[in-house]
Amino acid sequence: MASRVPLPVTLLLLGALALQVSYQATRAPRQRALATLAQAPPLDVLRLAGLGEPVALAKAMTLHAQGQDAADTPLNSIDYAALRSWFERIVDLDPRGQAPLLAASQVYAASTDPARMRIMLDFVYRRFGEDPDRRWPWLAHAALVARHRLHDAALARHYAHAIRTRTTPGVLPAWARQMELFILDDMGEDDSAKALIGAMLSTGQVSDPRELALLERRLHDISARQRQAHP
Repeated sequence: MASRVPLPVTLLLLGALALQVSYQATRAPRQRALATLAQAPPLDVLRLAGLGEPVALAKAMTLHAQGQDAADTPLNSIDYAALRSWFERIVDLDPRGQAPLLAASQVYAASTDPARMRIMLDFVYRRFGEDPDRRWPWLAHAALVARHRLHDAALARHYAHAIRTRTTPGVLPAWARQMELFILDDMGEDDSAKALIGAMLSTGQVSDPRELALLERRLHDISARQRQAHP
C-alpha cells in the first residue's frame, strides 16, 4: 500500500498553494514580494481554504506574511496596512496563537515611522480586548513603545489602564498592575496618581502586603512632594 502524506502536511501545502495562486497575479515581474504584499483574503475564503484546519492555515499564513521581509529589509519599506490585515486574519483563525501579537509589538513596532508604529500598536490594543488575560504582555510592551519611542504618554496610559482594568484579578504581576501609576509619575500627574493609588487600595485590587506597603509609601511621598511644592 502506498504511503499517505500526513493530513497536516497536505493542508499546509494546499494553503500555501492557494495563497500563492491567489496573490501571484498582484506581484509585478522582478519586483520584491515585500513591496506588493496584498491585503489578506476575506475570512470566509480562508476558512474554506483551511479545510477544517484553521490553526494549520494560520501557521502557514504567519510564515508567508513574515517571510516577505529579509533581515536587511528596512521596516519603513513594508506595507503595514497590508501586514496588519494578515495579522488580523491569522488571529481570527487561531485565537490562541501569540505570534502576530508578539511580532507586531516587538518586531514591527520597532519602525522609525510613527504612522507605522501606531498601526501595529492599535492592532495589539484592539485584539487585546478579546482575551485580556492571555494577551496583556503584548499590550504592556505596546505601552512602553508608546511612552518611550512615540513619546505619547496619553496613549501609553490608555494602554496601561486597559491592562489594569480589563484583566482578571490575580492575573497581573505587580509591575504590570502598577504600570499606569509609573506613567502618571513620569507625566507629573500627582493628583491622578494619588487617585489611582487610592482606588487600588480601596477596591482590593492589591492583596500582597509588600505591594500594599509600597503603594502606601508612594502615596505618602506624593503627598509630601505636593506639600513642598505648595506650602
